[in-house]
Amino acid sequence: MRRFVDNSGLLVAGTIAALVWANIDQASYERFSHALHFVINDVAMVFFFALATKEVVEAIAPGGALHSPRRALVPMIAAVGGMAGPAAIYTALALTAGVPELLRGWAIPCATDIAFSYLVARFVLGRSHPAIPFLLLLAIADDALGLVILAAFYPTGAIRPLEFVVLLGVAVAIARWLRNGRIRSFWPYVAGAGLVSWVAFYRGGLHPALALVPILPFVPHAKRDPGLFIDAPHAHDPLNEFEHWWKRPVDVILFFFGLVNAGVPISATGEGTWVVLSAILLGKPIGIVLSTALCVARGLHKPAGVAWPEMIVVGIIAGIGFTVALFFATAPFPPGELLDETKMGALLSFSASALAIAAAFLLRVGRFRPRGISNSAS
Repeated sequence: MRRFVDNSGLLVAGTIAALVWANIDQASYERFSHALHFVINDVAMVFFFALATKEVVEAIAPGGALHSPRRALVPMIAAVGGMAGPAAIYTALALTAGVPELLRGWAIPCATDIAFSYLVARFVLGRSHPAIPFLLLLAIADDALGLVILAAFYPTGAIRPLEFVVLLGVAVAIARWLRNGRIRSFWPYVAGAGLVSWVAFYRGGLHPALALVPILPFVPHAKRDPGLFIDAPHAHDPLNEFEHWWKRPVDVILFFFGLVNAGVPISATGEGTWVVLSAILLGKPIGIVLSTALCVARGLHKPAGVAWPEMIVVGIIAGIGFTVALFFATAPFPPGELLDETKMGALLSFSASALAIAAAFLLRVGRFRPRGISNSAS
């Protein structure tokens, strides 16, 4: 059971339950979804994005994976390319299809689901393949950029900049005061500064799910982090205690997120579905590979032991948008046809895992590499 939960099984279970329910009794499902939408998407998902922020905070801290410019530059540029590629293809396809109202959803295919991508990469390439740390760094950078996009381009209502700045200033001041007072429990940061920050985002017209993003950097944390998904002794600094405490509740939150958001009638498949799916399946590998090639052309180095065929597979795996893409779909569109179509595209992005397996087989990399041939020789 623990392995099931650790591998995002609750999210998958919630997603499947939603799809079955919506296709059996759409009216009752929509009543249920509407009743819980605000509680899950605007309140509970605060802690999902907080855990993503925790990884970003540790990655850019001294000793973190993205602190060194030498290590960070290539995955950062690859992440930008992996977002620009899908956005450009999405925009072009929406205009070509004659559906300009889809343009507001340009960020949906930019997302990478870090947990599912990691699991698929481990299966396709092998647990210790040198491409996996690169994928994780790229995904962390993708998360950071995604949070900026969500805040900047998808307000939840009328923007009230003065109210937002004043209230967020109070929240940050509280967090700084707690940090200066050497408060070692994460709870005052969450319940005090975090609550004020949530009100700031909500009243300011920005998505309140981002409420803990500006607060988490003030929570005291270890100077070094072993890395995302690395099995290591549990650290007891406040930031790691936050993750340790909230990890299981967030798994439950993701079950309800899938249950509340993924219920789409199969008949809702339409132009929005294929625009999202085509943009993410084509744009991610094209953007990541081209931006990495640009880095190499400018004298930077791609990760040691990662040949171009493996980079292609990494780009395809990064096209698994799923959770984040589904959340991004709920931001630009109100309930209706376009929302259902783009949600279906986000859910179907999981098909990138099958494409990655096929690409690895054809390119003879990862678990399909002939014996006796090293990674660097692929």
